[in-house]
Amino acid sequence: MTVELPERDGDGYLLDMRGWTPEIGRAMAQADGFNINDDMWKQIDLARGIYQKTDAVPPIRKFIKFIGADKKEMFKMWTTGPMKPITKYGGLPKPTGCV
Repeated sequence: MTVELPERDGDGYLLDMRGWTPEIGRAMAQADGFNINDDMWKQIDLARGIYQKTDAVPPIRKFIKFIGADKKEMFKMWTTGPMKPITKYGGLPKPTGCV
């Protein structure tokens, strides 16, 4: 089954966050050639939970502290700054400070 992707901006973020579903998040990652494993998906879910409570994307340092992760391991797992793919594939706004 193919998931039709909603419209995205130049950085790959959804133009309308309300259209996000886990299936769309996975399809976006697949379309970008990015593989998301179960541990990564848990982090996406945690970031979505924080956003729903605070209406803000947490900075990476606070997020790492909140989930009790090792900073180096998170960067290694995501192969980039973790908050950008976490928010992009989680249907959240682009984190402040990301270019």
